[in-house]
Amino acid sequence: MTKANSISLLEVRGVGRREPNRDNWLLRDIALNFEGGSRLAIVGPTGSGKTLLMRALARLDAIDAGEILWKGSPICGDAVPHFRREAIYLHQRPALFEGTVEDNLRLPFTLGSHRDREFSREIVYSLLAKVNRAESFLEQSARDLSGGEAQIVALLRAIQLQPAVLMLDEPTAALDDASTKMIEQLVSDWCDKSSSERAFVWVSHDKQQVGRLVAQVMVMSDGRLAAEADQRREQLP
Repeated sequence: MTKANSISLLEVRGVGRREPNRDNWLLRDIALNFEGGSRLAIVGPTGSGKTLLMRALARLDAIDAGEILWKGSPICGDAVPHFRREAIYLHQRPALFEGTVEDNLRLPFTLGSHRDREFSREIVYSLLAKVNRAESFLEQSARDLSGGEAQIVALLRAIQLQPAVLMLDEPTAALDDASTKMIEQLVSDWCDKSSSERAFVWVSHDKQQVGRLVAQVMVMSDGRLAAEADQRREQLP
């Protein structure tokens, strides 16, 4: 069902991916529609295909069936850089680069897809305040950060770019409870700021977290995706 005043952002139609050089399907018959305001959680056991799906959605891996549309148009060729500007994927173990936290936050603005934008300390300072980090955090060396701090930097690096869609693969897996809830609030606030034009999908193993964040939950199992209620019905005798 289409939400009032929302737009279709990312649409997935019958997407599948095979194991390289084999007939086995790693993903099969995936269908999703991210409208403005969508807040979706994907849950499922390790190895069920959650990260493979996220990489496919981000157009980092090729698909062997179906299609993925951005605002109604296929994502291919010259459309890929624009899509990656608007839809950002965060792995649970993000890649940071040599230098300081600030160097890592400035890096996207050196890339072709973001050169029309400028790094803003004002925006970054406001984001740091929301995750209880002092301005001096920008001076820390990336190599000295903990896994949780690296996750925070990666999320700040993405949110400062004001994307339309965030694809988050267990973005709080290395954080303590207090930091986890701050990150949850940060993402919720980002989505609320322009709810008709923003959406996120959050992969999580934490049922309490899912309950705090979203109303829509889908379950991955053996490379297939089903709504949580449908999944429960399938498991009934």
